Amino acid sequence: MDLSGLGIGLACFALFFLAMATVFVVSSRYKKVGPNQVLVISGRGQTFTDAATGKRESRSFRLVKGGGTIVLPVIERVDELSLEIMTLDVNTPKVYTLQGVAVTVDGVAQVKIRGDDVSITTAAEQMLSKNVEEIKNVALQTLEGHLRAILGTLSVESIYKDRDAFATKVAEVATADMANMGLTIVSFTIRDIRDDQGYLDALGQARIAEVKRDAQIGQAMASRDAKVQSAQADQEGEQARLVAETKKAEYNKNYLVQKANYDADVNRQKAQAELAYVLQQNITNQQVKAEEVQVQVIEKQKQIEVQAQEVSRREKELEATVKKPAEAEQ
Repeated sequence: MDLSGLGIGLACFALFFLAMATVFVVSSRYKKVGPNQVLVISGRGQTFTDAATGKRESRSFRLVKGGGTIVLPVIERVDELSLEIMTLDVNTPKVYTLQGVAVTVDGVAQVKIRGDDVSITTAAEQMLSKNVEEIKNVALQTLEGHLRAILGTLSVESIYKDRDAFATKVAEVATADMANMGLTIVSFTIRDIRDDQGYLDALGQARIAEVKRDAQIGQAMASRDAKVQSAQADQEGEQARLVAETKKAEYNKNYLVQKANYDADVNRQKAQAELAYVLQQNITNQQVKAEEVQVQVIEKQKQIEVQAQEVSRREKELEATVKKPAEAEQ
C-alpha cells in the first residue's frame, strides 16, 4: 500500500472540505437587504465622517443601506430597520377648540425613517428593538398629541374653512419631535371634522345660505349689468349712427364745396379760354386785315409801277415815232 499517495489524497480531501466549509460559513454569514431597508450590525463599531461637521466620529455599530456585508459570527449581531412608508390613521377623541366647541378630527399621515445616517442612527438607538406596529404607535401618539394641542388654539371656523392650512400647521409642529426619533412626516391630511352639537352643520347651513344669497345677488347684479350694458350698447349704437350720419353729411358738404369750387374753376378756365379764343381770333382777324391791306398796298404800288412803266414806254414810243423823225426833217 502506497502511504504517500494516501496522505496526498487525505490532504486534498481536507483542503476541499475546508474550502467548502469556508464557503458555507461565509455565505451563511453574508447578509443583504434591498433599498428599502438598512442593516444595523453591532459588535465592532464603525468610524465615519460627520456630514455636518466634517469630523471623524465613531459609533458602536455600523450601517449598510440597500446592500450586503459579512457578519462575523459570535462577534457581531445584525438587525434590520425598514425605511418604508408607514400609514397612520390619526383619530382624536373630543377636543375643545378655542371657542369651547368639542370636535373630533380624523386624519391620515404617511411617516418613515429618514434615509440619512444621522436619522437612521437615531432611529436605531431608540427603536431597533421595536417592530413596525410599535414604531407606528410611537409616531401616532406624537401626532395625535400635537393635533389635540393645536385644536385648542384654533376656532372651528378656521379649521373648517382651511383644512390644508390646519394639517400643514400640525405637520410643522410635529416635525421636530419626529426628527428626534429619526422619523419624518411625508404627508398629513385631514379626512373629517365633526361635532355632536351641530355646530359644523350650522356653519354649513350658514354657508349654504350665504352661497344662495350671493348667487341671488350675483344673478341680480348680472341682470342689472346686462341691462346697463344693453343700454350702453344702444346708446353707443345711436352715437355711432349719429357720428356716421354726421360724417356722411360732412363728407357730402365737403363734396359739394369741392364740386362747386371745381365747377367754378372749370367755368373760370372755360371763360378764360373762350376770352382768349376771342382775343386770339380778333388778333388773327386784325393780322389778316393788316396783311390784306399790305397786299392791297403792294398791288397799288405794283399798279403804279406798271402805269409808270407804261407811261415811260409810251413816252419812249412817242419820242421814237414822233419827235425823232420831226427833228430829223428839220
